[in-house]
Amino acid sequence: MTASVPSLVLCDFPAETGHARWSSFSPFVLQVERALRLAKLPFRHDKISMMRIRSLNPTGQLPVLLIGDEALPDSTRILQRIDRELAPGSLTRGLDARGVAEAWLWEEFADTALYPHALATRWADERGWPVPRKAFFGGMPPLVRDLVANLVRRKVLGSLEGRDFTRGGLAACEARLQRVLDHLEARAPESGFWMGDAPSVADLGLFAQLHELRLPDIPFRAADIASRKRLHAWLDRVDAATS
Repeated sequence: MTASVPSLVLCDFPAETGHARWSSFSPFVLQVERALRLAKLPFRHDKISMMRIRSLNPTGQLPVLLIGDEALPDSTRILQRIDRELAPGSLTRGLDARGVAEAWLWEEFADTALYPHALATRWADERGWPVPRKAFFGGMPPLVRDLVANLVRRKVLGSLEGRDFTRGGLAACEARLQRVLDHLEARAPESGFWMGDAPSVADLGLFAQLHELRLPDIPFRAADIASRKRLHAWLDRVDAATS
């Protein structure tokens, strides 16, 4: 590590996906991990307790990137820090000012428009619910596990309804996702990356959310992604470029 780059530690939930290409259940942690790899910055990926997460970020949300002694939360802020200071231009390579602006808009779209579908797939859909139930609550005693899991699930479902993603019911949410996937399939590049020849922050944002949707343990959603051939091929290219 060069003297100009402090030590970097990416903090994550204490749960393992069991799949090498899915290092985290959090698409935002995955996004930052792939950004660090794309920027060729050495880092350590630590699974930490929920109590320590809250000590680093009072909201209890991840990711948190430890930059030396500084705890920096929020995936977008972390990516901005990487691109502006830690590895300047590494996430917007080859883009002019307009391209940079568009790339960050795609990253914002992924965070706000795609992430709720990842939540709905895992927490609202009964076919996906066994995955977070086992990953986050499986180690608890049965009586405590069921109580805590259902409380947390109700909170997540309330958040999804509050965002208007499931207010019209799960079927309407599902139809909305299928439309979004169709639009992304039509927009996906036949070669290269989302904004050109080099992967950018646009690829990182979109990839993280969509890659989590194709987690092998949720085969019905993975099949939705696989059926969009151009989108699926682009995801594989981003996966290879950022591994």
